[in-house]
Amino acid sequence: MKILFLGDVMGRSGRRAITERLGALKSRLRADFAIVNGENASGGTGLTAGHAKLLLDAGADCVTLGDHAFDQKDMLAFIDGEPRVLRPLNFAREAPGRGHRVFQDARGRKILVLQALGQVFMKRPFDDPFSAVDAVLRAHPPGGMVQAAVLDIHAEATSEKMAMGHYCDGRASLVVGTHTHVPTADAQVLPRGTAYQSDAGMCGDYDSVIGMDKAEPLRRFLTGMGRDRFTPAEGEATLSGVLVVTDDRTGLATTIEMVRDGGRLAQTHPEG
Repeated sequence: MKILFLGDVMGRSGRRAITERLGALKSRLRADFAIVNGENASGGTGLTAGHAKLLLDAGADCVTLGDHAFDQKDMLAFIDGEPRVLRPLNFAREAPGRGHRVFQDARGRKILVLQALGQVFMKRPFDDPFSAVDAVLRAHPPGGMVQAAVLDIHAEATSEKMAMGHYCDGRASLVVGTHTHVPTADAQVLPRGTAYQSDAGMCGDYDSVIGMDKAEPLRRFLTGMGRDRFTPAEGEATLSGVLVVTDDRTGLATTIEMVRDGGRLAQTHPEG
C-alpha cells in the first residue's frame, strides 16, 4: 500500500495548494490513501468546519488536528459528525470526536490512523501520549486487525518524537511528526520496520517564519515587542510530507521518501 502523509496546512496558501494540487499529486504518486494535518488551515490556528470539508473534498482521506484542535469553535460540533477528522488521543477526556479510527482504501484494505500530542515544551499539560498510543496499537496490530497503522505525533521536541518512533517500531507502519512546520532530513525505516520522520514540514509558504508573514515575527525577535497579530504568509505553498510503501502482509514499511511539491523548496518528490 502507498500512503501519502502531508504536514500542517498553513492558512489560505496551504488550503489553496491542497485544493489545486492534492488530487494530481495522489495520482502521480499512485497513493492509495492520503492523510493531511489540518491543524493550522484556518488563519494559522485551528480548522473550521468549512475548511475541513474543503480538504476532504480535495482528496484527503483523513484530516488530523493538534493542540489547536478546537481553536475554531464550530469544530466542537462538527467533529462528532465527521469521522474522517481526528483530534489527538490524549486531549481533554471530555473533548468531542475521536483520536483514532480504522479507514479503508479503495481496495478494502484497513488503515489505522491515530494522533497524539507531545508533552515536552507544550503550552499546557496533556495526558501521557505513550500509554495512549500503546493501548490503540495493542488493539490493532498491523498485519492482523489492520493492513497499516499511521501515527501523527504532534509535538515540539524532536527527542520526544524520536522516542515515540522507537517505542512504536515494529508496531506501526509510519510514525511522523507534525507541529514544528520544518521538514527534517531523517526519513528512515527503523530496525523493526516502522517508517519514521521527525517532522513532515508544512503545506504553506516557506518565504515566511514557519508559515507566518515575516514582518511581525522579525519585529518581535529584534525588539522584544509585538505590534500586530501574526498572519499567515500568502505566497505559493510547498506541499511537504512523506510517501510510505507498506507490506500488506506484515503492515510494516518497505520504503519512505520525502515529498516536496511546488513553492520555494526544491521539488524533490518520488516518482509514481
